[in-house]
Amino acid sequence: MTSETFALTFRPAGPADVPALVELVESAYRGDASRAGWTTEADLLDGQRTDAEGVAAAIAAPGGVVLLAERDGELVACCQLEHRGETAYFGMFSVRPTQQGGGLGRMVLAEAERVARERWGVTALEMTVIVQRAELIAWYERRGYRRTGELSPFPYGDERFGVPRRPDLRFEKLVKAI
Repeated sequence: MTSETFALTFRPAGPADVPALVELVESAYRGDASRAGWTTEADLLDGQRTDAEGVAAAIAAPGGVVLLAERDGELVACCQLEHRGETAYFGMFSVRPTQQGGGLGRMVLAEAERVARERWGVTALEMTVIVQRAELIAWYERRGYRRTGELSPFPYGDERFGVPRRPDLRFEKLVKAI
């Protein structure tokens, strides 16, 4: 670990963070800027990944939290947690493309697991990942997540989640006991 790693701080997002969060999420997943990192979805989807309304709703949701990871006051990563009974849902996971590949994502994921366990006493964290994202699924598997085989459709026709570049997109649920 570098000395930069220790400068990482976490805090819950508030309404004033919405514009910076939208920019971060979009930069991690869409367009040419996302290609600087390895989490891009630019080959699968065009359009937006999220919008201000969706991010604001996630921040305001009862039983949820959007965690920000900052280094020297700069937003470098984020994730959303939503309490769902015995489990918590993990989503909106974004790491600034130029900061990917150095362990930052592992730290954010570990913090999300800790927060979900301590805040809600949940026994598992779950998420959905586009099945075509084999490299990303493998990354989660290396961190203890398992594929469930539970598939759900991509929301075709709802451009709030992007404009698909192929007709076969689906999500698979991943789960980890925490």
